[in-house]
Amino acid sequence: MPTESEAVELLEELGLTEYEARCFVALSRVEKASAKEVSDLSEVPRSRVYDAVERLHRRGLVDVQQSDPREFRALSQEKALQVLRDQHEETLANVGTALGNLERSDDLEESGAWAISDHEHVTDRIETLLGDADDEAYLLVTDESAMERDVRSTLAGASDRGVDVITEVPSDDAEERLLEDVPDATVRITELAGDAAQIESKWLSRIVMVDRRSVLLGALTDDARPGRTIETAIWAKGSNHGLVVGVRHLLTARIEEQGVFD
Repeated sequence: MPTESEAVELLEELGLTEYEARCFVALSRVEKASAKEVSDLSEVPRSRVYDAVERLHRRGLVDVQQSDPREFRALSQEKALQVLRDQHEETLANVGTALGNLERSDDLEESGAWAISDHEHVTDRIETLLGDADDEAYLLVTDESAMERDVRSTLAGASDRGVDVITEVPSDDAEERLLEDVPDATVRITELAGDAAQIESKWLSRIVMVDRRSVLLGALTDDARPGRTIETAIWAKGSNHGLVVGVRHLLTARIEEQGVFD
């Protein structure tokens, strides 16, 4: 069962100060208490109890009885949790509004190569890159499971905007599924996608190039759990970035090679 110290730590994670959390936990143990009693129960200096309890009162977590001496009472656990929940939801909503009102600076282009892990995070970055495509989007996948519906939908949206969508997939089934969602895509079934080279328990999972100025290279590795894999990736943006220049050189030659995408 959670101890008092654990309860204090959890309340601190919700935004209470240490003294506020200790006073609230102390008051939760009794029906009501004076400042001296709160100090004895919480081991918070009596001179600090008044400030801590007053802040709890302003947060709606403690009631104050105007008696002599003043006495304090914590809200019930259910009501206190609801108050904290409402306050955090309001705070999150305000943060969302504030961030949404920020003007994004276009003066600085993202630089450097960024490493990301976890399949979902890799997919999110791929969707972001493809969603920003203006002229051309290239995608290679080596595993049919990596051709998720959300990725296909993002490609479809790019195609609808007039972006040239070029893909390499490992099988007829993958080609069929892709063309159902992106009928105007150029799709090629290739050995590169179907038989990715494995080096030291790692093998290629996905390659993305957007407008020949953004690239992502994904790789799979065996997980400690049998039958599971972990996907990681590195991506970069900027026409002069070394990784972009190298991948662009290789893929442009491949895309423009006679017969590959005819």
